[in-house]
Amino acid sequence: MNWPAPADFVHGEPLPPPGEWGRAGLVMVFNLECAACVSRGLPFLKRLHTEFGHRVELMALHTSRGHRLLPREDVEPTVTRFARDFARLPFPVALDVSGDLARAWGTEGTPHWFAFAPNGELVRSVYGSQENAQTRLAYLLEELAEREA
Repeated sequence: MNWPAPADFVHGEPLPPPGEWGRAGLVMVFNLECAACVSRGLPFLKRLHTEFGHRVELMALHTSRGHRLLPREDVEPTVTRFARDFARLPFPVALDVSGDLARAWGTEGTPHWFAFAPNGELVRSVYGSQENAQTRLAYLLEELAEREA
């Protein structure tokens, strides 16, 4: 699976690819121009962090896919300030400035979620942030967190 380079992580510590986690995890692909991402998706990911703590890996990937393609020097400071100062995200955030990662992962738009088993296997891909998507993801993450790598 294509994965952000360590230099693409703009908030928190770089996270290795899912095959190296040894525990379940969830990656949210988002964009700050996506109202559903900012109003429902990221707050939900923060709630999952509160609920699961370090039992799972959580990460957000800011992508341009489906949104305006802006240069990194315009995107990085905005995403970094948002993650650090405004949303105070407790998990790593990486950039996909070109949209190539989101494209390779087959995202349908933002927010798009990828759930991984402890062995790094992609077990679910979910588009959207409505309540039914959040419920399915929370139950799935609970189930995956009980598994061992």
